Amino acid sequence: MATQTLTAAAFEQTVLDNDIVLVDFWASWCGPCRTFGPIFEKASATHPDIVFGKVDTEAEQSLAGAARITSIPTLMAFREGILVFSQPGALPAASLEQVIAGIRELNMDDLRAQTAESHAGEPPAASATS
Repeated sequence: MATQTLTAAAFEQTVLDNDIVLVDFWASWCGPCRTFGPIFEKASATHPDIVFGKVDTEAEQSLAGAARITSIPTLMAFREGILVFSQPGALPAASLEQVIAGIRELNMDDLRAQTAESHAGEPPAASATS
């Protein structure tokens, strides 16, 4: 599957509707972005079950701001709608493959439980027994 351009209008729905979504935040004037682009594109052909999205930070400044992008390229990965990876910098192909393998291996039940615990203000109340 080829990469697809993601806009602010489609970003959230794309992340929520797909199991794994990798997003490359880039700009045409960015040398490292131009280096990483073909690596990202090749990986999209190797992994047709993953959505590979590209966000042009110049065209989608509000989306880049909402994603807190401060350096490009930045690669973000979502699994089942949860951000599981975010790193600036152009990755070599082997490193991108390692990231993809790691995302595939995540235990999402454990991750959701950890996320719930970190957001809980207090532990759930124990049931009263007499």
